[in-house]
Amino acid sequence: MSVPSAASGPAPSYPFDARPLIEPVDPAAARAFARELKRTGRLPQATVGGIIVVVIALAIFLGFGTAVFTVLGATIGMVVSSAGGDALGTLFVFIPPLVIGGIIALVAVAMVRGARSRDVRMLRLDRFARANAMQYVPQLPAPGLPGMIFSIGSSRQSTDLVRGDRPRFVEFANYRYTTGSGKNQQTHEWGYVAVKLDTPLPHIVLDATSNNSLFSSNLPLSFDKDQRLSLEGDFDRYFSLYCPTDYERDALYLFTPDIMARFIDNAAALDVEIVDDWLFLYAKRDFSTLDPQTWAWLFSVVGALLDKFAQWARWRDERLATATGGIPDASALGSGPAPAGAGAAPGGAPSAAVPFAPPLASLRPPPGVAPQGRRLERGVPWVPIIVGGVIALFWVLSNTGVLALIFGG
Repeated sequence: MSVPSAASGPAPSYPFDARPLIEPVDPAAARAFARELKRTGRLPQATVGGIIVVVIALAIFLGFGTAVFTVLGATIGMVVSSAGGDALGTLFVFIPPLVIGGIIALVAVAMVRGARSRDVRMLRLDRFARANAMQYVPQLPAPGLPGMIFSIGSSRQSTDLVRGDRPRFVEFANYRYTTGSGKNQQTHEWGYVAVKLDTPLPHIVLDATSNNSLFSSNLPLSFDKDQRLSLEGDFDRYFSLYCPTDYERDALYLFTPDIMARFIDNAAALDVEIVDDWLFLYAKRDFSTLDPQTWAWLFSVVGALLDKFAQWARWRDERLATATGGIPDASALGSGPAPAGAGAAPGGAPSAAVPFAPPLASLRPPPGVAPQGRRLERGVPWVPIIVGGVIALFWVLSNTGVLALIFGG
């Protein structure tokens, strides 16, 4: 049975004002805003060590360039002078300083323009956040979120965070981290949306099929294929859903046809991860930009999903009740209404609630997830490994002449 789009119903609308992203900005106001960010510690100032490193690198570059151009100019000048062109030879002596001076000027102009562009960008994003009842944070090192991209590599940093807490906490940001070292060092760039949920849920990943490569997923981690769950209708055309073993019924409870329709209609281009009490939307592109269309798309995605999260708040992990023998958490004891006349001691004096006779409703498992459902089992990406091995073997055989011998060449 197909999942009809109509099953999702109309998505609620939320206020959205993109005008601050494109309105003119006074450069003086942008510089003042950047200074205020540095003064309040929201934007780290350049350290003395960092300045020294930049100055030394620039000095080495300019010194090496000056030496090369000077030697080259002097050589050309000597050749020209020996050929009888004394005036032209003298001119070549002044060319190196002019070239170096031009390079310095270009570098200075580029640095000034880059700083101005950064200041204007930050001010526009701050005004955009305020116009939409949110807050702007320029950068946040090692955000510490539980999503898969936040535990990999080094130099982890979120930038241009736009966050708000109405009707629930939502954060839009760009994210960077590095892997490898030396020549093999690689910077990975992501955009993410983080949404706080009402209760912890099993670890579930929706791997969007639209952004995968021919042989593998674009996600940074692989998961055991035995954890993949096929859902009804067209959902498998858009997402590969992974859930912990024995949590298949829970995944079906969470992903009802109307919720599946919302994800297909609005988030088919995004990878999704549910972990602990968070939902993350990922893509390998910047989310926090000055592009109004990008923000309109992201706001529409979040707005389409928000009202469906209330259904997830009612989910409980029955394994927790089994593990505790059906005993509710302490906070639930004595929380329900007592029958008339109950809880009164002889003489009408109130008595303490009876701890071993809680109301029936409090026998529900407490919010949370049993240990076996909190994280998916990792898998090995065999397909890209095998493809890479075949390519490497072909290269070795072709460069050692073995391939020619095999084919009689």
